[in-house]
Amino acid sequence: MSFVIDPPKQPSVAVAGSDARFPVRRIFCVGRNFADHVREMGNDPKSEPPIFFTKPADAVGESGAVIPYPSLTANFHHEVELVVAIGKGGAAIDAASALGHVWGYAVGVDLTRRDLQNDAKKSGQPWDASKAFDHSAPIGAISAAKSADIETARIRLSVNGVTKQDAPLSEMIWSVPEIVAALSRAWALQAGDLIFTGTPAGVGPLQRGDTIHAEINGLSPLNFSIQR
Repeated sequence: MSFVIDPPKQPSVAVAGSDARFPVRRIFCVGRNFADHVREMGNDPKSEPPIFFTKPADAVGESGAVIPYPSLTANFHHEVELVVAIGKGGAAIDAASALGHVWGYAVGVDLTRRDLQNDAKKSGQPWDASKAFDHSAPIGAISAAKSADIETARIRLSVNGVTKQDAPLSEMIWSVPEIVAALSRAWALQAGDLIFTGTPAGVGPLQRGDTIHAEINGLSPLNFSIQR
């Protein structure tokens, strides 16, 4: 097969303990999935089904990356999240069998142009400009599900060595199986899909020159900085 232009490079994410990589097809994100963060943003926990939005596959970034401060914003925020990597596709997946579709887990950060998101909410516009911009999905190496124990893990993020977000994953409103099941009713999931599962309270601004460390017990940490 020939193309009239060079095809784009396949986005991918490192795999813990391996030289192989995880190819990324799509990135789905869950909004409002920790009760304290829902309240922090002025909403009522579990008052409605999960909210989903997407990012482009090439928004992923490596641990160790230097990320440019994005244009069009003066309020650039971090949101640390558990990321689920889908290894087997399906539609209308039952929650009881959903974990069988999970290949692994990683820690990621949903970077957000908060001022653009707030404007979009007020005007009823899509969130794309606030969420789906270049370099907006840094992610650590993915660990195979069989080697990861997330049931009792905590999720944390620090900026310049100061802890900003810290919570047990057990505080997620919607569990991983519930998220996979709900998402698969709206989209047919495929191997290579990533799901950012929501952030706890403590989201806040990032400045040029900041260094960010994100971690979940038992998973590879994520480190990156914001370009000066």
